[in-house]
Formats: sequence, C-alpha cells, structure tokens
Amino acid sequence: MNLIPTTETMSLPVEAGDSAHVRATGVTVTRGSRRVLTDVSITVSARSRVAVVGENGRGKTTLLHVLAGLITPDDGAVHRAGTIGLARQELSAREGETVGTLTSEALAASLAALDALEEATLAMTEGDPAADDRYATALDAATRLDAWDAERRVDVALEALGACTDRDRPLATLSVGQRYRVRLACLLGARHDVLLLDEPTNHLDAGGLDFLTRRLREHDGGLAVVSHDRALLRDVADRFLDLDPARDGKPRLYAGGYDAWQDARRRERERWEQDHEQQQAEHRRLQDAVSKARDRLSTGWRPDKGTGKHQRQSRAPGVVQALNRQREALLAHRIDVPEPPPSLRWPDLGVRPGAPQLRAHGVAVGGRLAGPIDLTLDGGDRLLVTGPNGAGKSTLLAVLAGALEPTEGHVRTAQGARIAQVTQETAGQDPALTAREVYARHVGRLVAHKGLRDADAVPLGSLGLLDSEAMRTPVGRMSQGQQRRLDLALALAGRPGLILLDEPTNHLSPALVDELTDAMLKTSAAVVVATHDRQLLRDLAGWPRLEIGPP
Repeated sequence: MNLIPTTETMSLPVEAGDSAHVRATGVTVTRGSRRVLTDVSITVSARSRVAVVGENGRGKTTLLHVLAGLITPDDGAVHRAGTIGLARQELSAREGETVGTLTSEALAASLAALDALEEATLAMTEGDPAADDRYATALDAATRLDAWDAERRVDVALEALGACTDRDRPLATLSVGQRYRVRLACLLGARHDVLLLDEPTNHLDAGGLDFLTRRLREHDGGLAVVSHDRALLRDVADRFLDLDPARDGKPRLYAGGYDAWQDARRRERERWEQDHEQQQAEHRRLQDAVSKARDRLSTGWRPDKGTGKHQRQSRAPGVVQALNRQREALLAHRIDVPEPPPSLRWPDLGVRPGAPQLRAHGVAVGGRLAGPIDLTLDGGDRLLVTGPNGAGKSTLLAVLAGALEPTEGHVRTAQGARIAQVTQETAGQDPALTAREVYARHVGRLVAHKGLRDADAVPLGSLGLLDSEAMRTPVGRMSQGQQRRLDLALALAGRPGLILLDEPTNHLSPALVDELTDAMLKTSAAVVVATHDRQLLRDLAGWPRLEIGPP
C-alpha cells in the first residue's frame, strides 16, 4: 500500500477515499494532576462536519492533536484511514523554511501521484506487463487528489486568504497571522481526506472568512473544527461534540445544526437544574425536620408545669423515635445530582427608559478617530459601532467611557449615571488576587467614588459567570475565558446605566455568547457594541449603526 506523506499529517494510504476516517474511542488524557479529556469517543468520517465546542480549557485543541496523532492518549484508542491535514492555532517558523517549503509539502502528494502516473504510462508503452496495475493505482490517486489542478488551488487559496504568494519569502520574516494564512491556504488546496482545524478564522479578514466558509462547505472529505466563530459553526457544522461535562460528567454528541445543539443543550441544562434544586430542597426539608424533632426532644414535648412525672416519661420515647426516624430519612436521602455549571444570570439594572446617560458633541481624537461624532445615549438605547480595523472603534468607546480625553469636542455624563466598559483584551488585574478579591476591591471603589450603595452592588455569585472554584482562583492562574467572564462581571457589578462592549465575544464560548446576546437585547441599560463578529452582527442587525471610517 502506497503511503503519501503530508505536512502535519500522518503518512497514510491515499486509497482510503470514501472509507477515510478518524475514530477515537474512550480517549482519556491527563496532564499532571489535571484530567484534560475523559472517555471521549468521536468518529470523523468522509462527509462528516463536526464542531468541537466547550469552554476554554476543556481540551478541544488536545482532542484535535490526539486525532491527528500528535498526542498519544493515556487511555482509549484512535484509528485512522486516509490523509489527515491539521491546522494548528500557531505555526512556528523553522530556520531556512520559506513559503515555498509549505506549498511544496502541500503539493507533494499530488506531484507524487502525477509522477507515478507518468512512470506507469511510460512503462505501458514499453510493454511492461505489471504497468497496468501501477497505472490504475496512480490514476485513482491522481483523480481523487485532482492532482492536475493542485497548484492552481493553492495559488487561489493564497490569494483569497490574503497570504504571501512569494515562494522565496522566509517564514521567519512573516507575522504569526501571515504564516497561519499561508499554512491554511496550503491545507485547503491539498485535498486531504480529513481536515482538523483549530480556530481557523483567526487572522482572516471578511473576504478570507467567506472563502474559508465556501471551501469547507465544498470539501469532499471529513471535517472537525474547533472555533469560537459562531457564524462558521452555523454555516458548516451538522454535529456538535460538546466537551462541557453533562450531568453524568461526560461529553455529549448532538446531531443537527447549531440551533439543534443549543436547543438540546438548553433542555438538558434546565432538567439538570430542576432536578438539582428539587433534590437540594428535599435535603433541606429533611434537615429542618431533624432540627425540629431535636427541639421537641429538648423542650417541645414537655407537658405543662405540674404534670406528673409518669406523663413526661410516657411521652419521651415517642419523641425520641420521631427524631430517629427523621435522622434515618436524612441519612437515606442521596445527593446524586451534581451542581450544574453556571449560566449567565443578567441582573436587573433598573434603568428607566429614556433616562439620560451620556451626550457626546463633536468628538474626535487626532490620528486615531475621525470626527466630529455626536451621540445621545439614554436608558434602553442601542448602538452598533462598525468599521475597518484601525478606524477608531475602540478609541471611541474609550472616550465615551472617560478613559481617554478627546482632542476635539467633549463628553458629558448625566448626574448619577454609571458607565461600564469591557475592553477587547482582559483587564490587567493583580495576578495574585483571587477573582472574588478583585471583585470586592472593584465594588469598594464604586462605593467610594461612584456613589454606589453597598446594598445595590451585584453579588458575584449571583451572575452565574464563575463557579465557586473559579471565584477562589488567583487571576494569574485563570484561563482567558475565565478572565473574560470576570471582566464582564466587573462591568455589571455597579448596575450601570450604559454598557460599552468592545469585541465582547473574544475568548467566550459560543453558548455563553448566545446568552450574552440575549441579555443585551433585553436589558434596560443603554448598550454600545463594537464588533467584527459575524454572527453578532447578524443578531444585532436591527440596531442603529454608526459606521466609522479611517482617521
């Protein structure tokens, strides 16, 4: 069986074709004391369109590396057939490698098939009796790879993704984003049987995103993709492997598209929460019954003063028996429904519709934000800020938040109005402090300087953004997703009347982003959003829009 090597792939038989697949069974991976993957089973076969989803740190990238053969699982098995192409999130540049190094590796299988076909053809003309079989094998490989068109496909992909086309350009001279685009173009042009893509929309502009989506929809083989891009997941995936633990602690595979996954996940979560609450309520009832029985034993069973001793003695055994029965019922009651993971519980911000929040007049920032920009934002208002990179969207939000002084114009905040901002990147917090300590300090500053009453502050635990373990974790050890959740919690802590969100979907799971989008649509506060997120732009398409051009 001929083996055709591919870059970042297993060297696998090109004859696999429609039988190509990657099958993982019972995969478990442990890193130190932490279990990254537990009993994961998934098959990516020809025509599969699998999205691997879950919160940051659930092992999505690890699973792709297990499927590709880069990581050997501690338990379980992986079987592969066909060529497998892996797009990692980052691509290192080894000394001496050029753009041509990657394109040559992408074309190697196609060129090898064409060479074999040419050699077999020549052997047939020379009367070699074994040449017929070699010719048939080479022709099948070349046809499946569409080898005659391989170089053109790579060139088209390089151009469409905005990647460097200079084959002599050293990879070390390219940015991380540029290297990624070259690698992705090579993968898309190589016609692998199975594609494993880790955050493939990183570093792509709108044109590149459209091309990637179209190519993945046209891909003849299997596909497994890890992505926070909900638009991509909606457009290409028809099965969702959710690595967030379900009630039994295991991942779930959902059939159907994005909405089917979300609906099924929501129903399961609601049942889980209801069962957990019912079990906890019953446990509390039994504890209360034991407590009351104990009180009756010490005081409540005693008859009125002056009653005979024999009456007190006759009542005592019955009270003791009642206490014992209640204790036995409490001990017999099993707590077997684990605590559900938190889901976003947006607080009632109590903002009156139309209540003045902010006025901006003739605002501009030299070299960063072209003006003049005039804005009126009141309770319940919505605004979507769009424009190309570098146009000044983040600058405008910083000016509105009071974090940056405009060089022209001015911003006025209504008396008593509170403004909260979530920036693109996670806020710099003391890495030694726990999330709970950071939150407490933030609330203290709001009480001291922003006129917030201590009783009006939103408790961290009520938001459903961080579980109890995350709240005890030092910020320096939190994942990006957890830090992003903390940033959102800090923004909501003071019940703001105006919320400024700059790329709010960064580092958040698709499930949480859907919850956040729903909350933004319903909240009584004024909301301003600046984003490139395609699905969020679709979801907020009905909002008034401010298009900002280059300064």
